[in-house]
Amino acid sequence: MVEPPAAESPRRFRALALIAAGELLAMSLWFSGSAVAPAISTEWGLGATGIAWLTLSVQLGFVLGTLVSATANLADVLSTRGLFAASAFLGAASNAALALAAHGPTSGMALRFLTGFFLAGVYPPGMKLMATWFSRGRGAALGLLIGGITLGKAFPYLVNAIGRGGWRAHVLVVSAMALVGGALVLFFVGEGPFASPSAPFDIGQVVKVFRNRGVRLADFGYFGHMWELYAMWTWVPVFLRASLAARGESPRLAESSSFIVIGSGAVGCVAAGLLADRYGRTAITSGALAISGLCCLVIGPLFGAPPAVLLAVAAIWGASVVADSAQFSACVTELADRRYIGTALTVQTCIGFLLTMLSIEMVSRLALAAGWRWAFAVLAPGPAFGIAAMLRLRRLPEAARIAGGRR
Repeated sequence: MVEPPAAESPRRFRALALIAAGELLAMSLWFSGSAVAPAISTEWGLGATGIAWLTLSVQLGFVLGTLVSATANLADVLSTRGLFAASAFLGAASNAALALAAHGPTSGMALRFLTGFFLAGVYPPGMKLMATWFSRGRGAALGLLIGGITLGKAFPYLVNAIGRGGWRAHVLVVSAMALVGGALVLFFVGEGPFASPSAPFDIGQVVKVFRNRGVRLADFGYFGHMWELYAMWTWVPVFLRASLAARGESPRLAESSSFIVIGSGAVGCVAAGLLADRYGRTAITSGALAISGLCCLVIGPLFGAPPAVLLAVAAIWGASVVADSAQFSACVTELADRRYIGTALTVQTCIGFLLTMLSIEMVSRLALAAGWRWAFAVLAPGPAFGIAAMLRLRRLPEAARIAGGRR
């Protein structure tokens, strides 16, 4: 006898709010080092390369963490909320150790690596947990979740802008936030009605996800998006600091502007989620990629421009650069084998974040060689590649399974 489909739970919006809050607080760990990079650089004598590696260490740790998680099917074999909470707690401990025990670049980068490693158990499992609560409106729900993650990654810049203590105190504040985020999910969120039973371990799933043509194209779209996203998030604060300093503006303006620019992505994520559920994921992702790709080419020549003009364009870029992120993940949850959605999401993020390490380094090298006016142009091919993948997916029969047939 075929079981009737699960019904939407009246508690799904409560779960949505709690998971999004948990992600916001836990993922604030990501840029807690980058936000205080100027102070760390002064204390430890770091140059531009050393500052870049504060972020790259997190990326590298996350890539290794997602590789381990995907290979072991952790997000599908273990309790999703338990994995989320344990990872948030361990990430918070690693981040706190940066403030309490690190006194130089070697120990500092090692601890940032560990923080990224543990965040691999927060990001993809959080998306999977959200998908268990929503069938209809999944794009909007995941958009809100990624919006929370985006705000979380912007939050350290706000702490840095308004805080009065030293950088170590700021890092400890962010670590405490992550502990609260893990506790929220552990104690107040269960799996929703669309959860699948725990899957058996299958190491072959790491490869099998790419045999699914729809998942493969959604991943390609995500890879193009990721080529741009983290390089933008990493270097725009540095770009803003340099541009505003060249005009004699206050350093606090640069920090608060960084929070606004990165944080504006939360608005983009929610708006794109609502639009994608109504008009189609491939259409909305392609539009967001086109806008952010244009911003890659426009923002550099605005170096030294009046702050109002510069920040307006930067905010548009900040909103569009991450707006499509949740929709690539939503496509995977709709197209992949339901038993291994967690593994499929983890593989997607693993490869995507591996690419970010290349683009982050390329922007750094171009900025040193040619200046900020041309550094971000190297990111534009990513959105172009992503658009091509999503338009290809739009023409395939698999697209009928996305957003209830809204391509």
